[in-house]
Amino acid sequence: MELSRHKRRILADMGIPLWRARPSADTGAAPEASPEPPPEPEAGLTVEQEPRGASVPATGLDWQALRDEVAGCTACSELAASRRQTVFGVGDTGARWLFVGEAPGAEEDRRGEPFVGRAGQLLDNMLAALGLDREHDVFIANILKCRPPNNRDPKPEEARACRGFLDRQIEAIAPEVIVALGRVPAHQLLETETAVGRLRGRVHEYRGIPLVVTWHPAYLLRSPREKARAWEDLQRARACLPSAATD
Repeated sequence: MELSRHKRRILADMGIPLWRARPSADTGAAPEASPEPPPEPEAGLTVEQEPRGASVPATGLDWQALRDEVAGCTACSELAASRRQTVFGVGDTGARWLFVGEAPGAEEDRRGEPFVGRAGQLLDNMLAALGLDREHDVFIANILKCRPPNNRDPKPEEARACRGFLDRQIEAIAPEVIVALGRVPAHQLLETETAVGRLRGRVHEYRGIPLVVTWHPAYLLRSPREKARAWEDLQRARACLPSAATD
């Protein structure tokens, strides 16, 4: 598949090697693959989006009522007392893709939107490489809707208390694939303690929906060599879409 200049630039920024066929002499030999150099930077670069149809809103759920219910939740007293606001999730309520993270951080708690820091910028680049963005055909949510103090891991009882909100979102969206971003969402959704490194590389299932595990973007910022494997995971998730073969 021929990638646009914009997408090639994004993949290069992510550290994903690109390959192209090298023309061979008229010897009948198969063309040799060679690394493709990253494209030159462009001023005012914008991500080129692939054509897509209008999103179809999910039915059967009053989204504003659920948002209000989340905002008023005090089931976890420690979280309710320390948060600035809840982080409901963002994106297309008729999305084919659902990305699930761990919990809001300080910036997410301040702005009320998931993945808005440096990790969020990397996630946006990953989405753009797939021809997606957080407004179209994607919904992004977390296991917890409140920031844990000092960004600690969610406690099991907190994850259980918040789980109903996420499950109602999943049921209403009916995504065609779920991507678990990191250890906490992978363990919570798959009910396992297996390490992420052993969970990735294959397709799991959550309530009949294909689920792919990959590294959290924050981990990729600390371990950039794993970006290529994360890209493999996203391609594996993309292959789960019913129309992937004809996209």
